[in-house]
Amino acid sequence: MQFSVYQQSHIGARKQNQDRMGYSYTRDALLLVLADGMGGHAHGEVAATVALQTISLLFQQQAAPYVKKPEQFLQQAILAAHETIHRHRQVKGLSETPRTTIVAALVQHNAVVWAHCGDSRLYWLRDGQVLARTRDHSHIENLIAKGLVPAEQRHTHPDRNKLYNCLGADSLPRVELGQGVLQSGDVLLLCSDGLWSMLPDQQIAHSVQHQPIVRAVPAMLQAALAAGGRSCDNVTALAIMWQGSAVADQRGKAADELSSMISTEALSQQEHSSTIAHTAAGQRADLFDDAEIEKAIAEIRGAIAKSSQLLK
Repeated sequence: MQFSVYQQSHIGARKQNQDRMGYSYTRDALLLVLADGMGGHAHGEVAATVALQTISLLFQQQAAPYVKKPEQFLQQAILAAHETIHRHRQVKGLSETPRTTIVAALVQHNAVVWAHCGDSRLYWLRDGQVLARTRDHSHIENLIAKGLVPAEQRHTHPDRNKLYNCLGADSLPRVELGQGVLQSGDVLLLCSDGLWSMLPDQQIAHSVQHQPIVRAVPAMLQAALAAGGRSCDNVTALAIMWQGSAVADQRGKAADELSSMISTEALSQQEHSSTIAHTAAGQRADLFDDAEIEKAIAEIRGAIAKSSQLLK
């Protein structure tokens, strides 16, 4: 596989960044995950971190070097993350279970399968057009779908931030799936509502049409931050531009483009690489220090021992 990848997050006007993102890959499979901890509940950043680490660990266990049943994997991995969040609350003695949205994509064999719970989105973009995007699990989207509210009120309606589906709630999350076949040059963008709520879909699509994602993503974040102003939410995006299985010609590419390019050809079947544990630790020592990260991962591994039975 060959793809370019870029991720960036900004705290916005909030006191804490509760967004988490990262990617993992083997020779033949690529996992992208983004979570937005829900600020209306305590420790949303914990739920987001635990969700990413759980899904990434399961990917590392299942991708050898690709996942045999991608739809089932994503559905059950997200359910395992939900259960792990509840176990984390018990282990830590938290007064309530932290909650988070989740969106994940699994790319292998020139195809993508995605899954989400909540209002963090995936966009599939080609030639300046939105081929597909996830539909938010929110009350406003239900009202729009039923024709009770015009689509123009999506960003202003008082119910726009009310979700009915997430990880960490008392009931099991409903995992919604989608899929498609990628062409070279297609872009997959995962983002939190801090970005998509500030920028129209077509602006997002056009922004990656004529420039590489290493430039398009920072420009989108800055536009969202400017639009959000003093009330701006956390703004986070993770994007890849798919090149496919063939090795693309790198001539004429700028240094920043080349730095974002990844080729997995040299990896063995047993090797994998991931930014997710690093992202969780690096987004602050306000959540974990290195020793606590290792302890948290050990706890997650223990919880997964039972959760992973769902995948068999």
